[in-house]
Amino acid sequence: MSLVSDQVRRLDAYLDRLPVLSETPSEEDGASEHGHHDLITADSLATPKLNELLPLVRALSTTSTSEPLLPVDRVKSLLLQSGIASIDIATTKGTDNDVESKTPYEEEIEWLLVSKATVHIYGSVLNTLLDRIIPLSDDIWYWSEILNSYTYSSVYTVQTSPLRLWAWTLDVYSTSKARMRSLSMRQVPGDFVESTSSGMTQQWSQFYNIVRESITERSLANVQRKVLSPLALCRSVARKKQASLQRLREITASGLGVLMDEGLQFDHEDEPKSAQLHSPDLKGIVERSVALIDMVLKEVCSLDTPLGDFEDKVFAGVEEDPELSIHLEESATPERPAVLARRLLRIIDKSLPQHMISMQALATNNGRPSTLVRWWLPALIGLVSSTTVLRVLTNRRAEIIEWVTDLGSTIRDFWFNWIVEPTQKVIKTIRHDETSEIAIMSRDSLKADRESLERMVVEFAVDKPHFAGAASSLTESHIDEIRRKVAEGDVTPVLRAYEKDLKSPFMGALRGDLVRSLLIQVQKTKVDLEVAMTGIDSLLKSQELVFGFVGLTPGVLVSIGSVQYLRGVFGGRSGRRQSLQASRVVRTLRNIDRILSEAQPTQNNVLSYKDHGLLLCEVHVLRSMVTRLMPRDIRKEFLEDLDDLANIKGIPTQAKALERIRWAYARWL
Repeated sequence: MSLVSDQVRRLDAYLDRLPVLSETPSEEDGASEHGHHDLITADSLATPKLNELLPLVRALSTTSTSEPLLPVDRVKSLLLQSGIASIDIATTKGTDNDVESKTPYEEEIEWLLVSKATVHIYGSVLNTLLDRIIPLSDDIWYWSEILNSYTYSSVYTVQTSPLRLWAWTLDVYSTSKARMRSLSMRQVPGDFVESTSSGMTQQWSQFYNIVRESITERSLANVQRKVLSPLALCRSVARKKQASLQRLREITASGLGVLMDEGLQFDHEDEPKSAQLHSPDLKGIVERSVALIDMVLKEVCSLDTPLGDFEDKVFAGVEEDPELSIHLEESATPERPAVLARRLLRIIDKSLPQHMISMQALATNNGRPSTLVRWWLPALIGLVSSTTVLRVLTNRRAEIIEWVTDLGSTIRDFWFNWIVEPTQKVIKTIRHDETSEIAIMSRDSLKADRESLERMVVEFAVDKPHFAGAASSLTESHIDEIRRKVAEGDVTPVLRAYEKDLKSPFMGALRGDLVRSLLIQVQKTKVDLEVAMTGIDSLLKSQELVFGFVGLTPGVLVSIGSVQYLRGVFGGRSGRRQSLQASRVVRTLRNIDRILSEAQPTQNNVLSYKDHGLLLCEVHVLRSMVTRLMPRDIRKEFLEDLDDLANIKGIPTQAKALERIRWAYARWL
């Protein structure tokens, strides 16, 4: 949503609210006369001229929310269709009855049409100035980079060396050509015949001497080239161009401020119930605004004019404008819409195109060099080295193909081994798939070893009942007790036999009891180890989902990092664009703060025309970026605060609006 679009919409809405003719009868009129007045008004609405003008007035109204401003070609076409610009010529050739045949309502409709056309041309001129000011900042920044770095200055010197060499060659050629022409004119016919017969050697020697003298004269004429280095000369040129762009930016901003503060200044806040379109004040505002637009377009490209003189010259030109109604004769005042229509057409056909051509020429001459100048050296290096690069690529074709193939295989294996398979395992774990359970040992290993140990201990106790605490043979109750204790890890009968046999290990080994008890303890150690492993296995199973995500995390992190990198290099510019937008908003707010801080207020403590124009440019940039940074409801409030910042309400009020924007919208900015 543009700043100019809102301004045009407000002005057009104000004109739509104006009553064209007062329908209140005079105090002397009676009821019958009041009815006669209505009859006259109804008859006046049925004229053929009004039937032509009313559709044109509707066409000039801002019916579109997104594009309220009509193109100047469309405005020109509507003005020509209305025929208002040729009314003065037609009436001067016709009779007095032709002039008297125009009704007051037709005249006011003509004024309404011309006023609406003025609003659209006013908006087009504002857009033109804004579009020219904003790119100048980028060119000024470019020259600042050149002047602040000797490296960039050296690069710029190399980039522009062909242009400087070409200009020097043309200068020497023109000087040599002039000297040869003067020499040939002074030469007598006899000398000419003698010089012709002397041969080509003497002619080339004479030509060489002329060229050498021309080069010497050029070197003596430009002493600065002998004193300063090429780098210093290029820096001097860059400094001059930067100063010209800054002066052009200030003058254009001043013209923008003049148009915004002084052009079409209707009383928007008051309802225009008492005011009418045929009011002299409103018509005078339209006339002065058209003259102001014309003067600004003519004087804004004069870089030699100081800023203060520019503003004085513009206002003086408006006051002395010969086409204003105060300077015209009384007999010419009924045709003021025709005068304004012709002037608007002249602005569209001449003033605005000439202004755009002049601004483009100034921006081109003082702006950054063309793309060809800035990139001819890298292009030349690339062209020269292209054969070498192609040769290297051809010789290493097999290796390059192998590298690409290996890279593809590596990416594929990484994807399946570290992304797909861990993801499948995590899914199986969540669904309690038995094939995905983590196990250090087999499921029935502990059960088999524990039953084997139980049988070993029971058989040992049956064979050696005295170690189990029984006098003779074991009963079923003793055997069940031994089994229960073995299940709990108690193998006391075996340990008793082991302790006894250790007293005479040789005899115990011969009898076999020591070896038997020792082997049973080995089985017991195995069972204990499996019990411990079973605990660890249970712990791992309880954290199986955690281990699954741990195995998946490295692959996911590497994949996300790679995707983000590729998006940053090749595509996915939305995030980077949003970051750049936020950074640009911060810089724009910084520029606004600097304008308000360094502004030299007028007597009414408001911004000067130049500072207000620069402020409007920054506000225009903010309004163009707000649609991509904020939601719709916040955007409406932000635009209200921007209007408070852009309006001339005093520097303290604007500074408070800027501070409110900073803390209220810091989340999005």
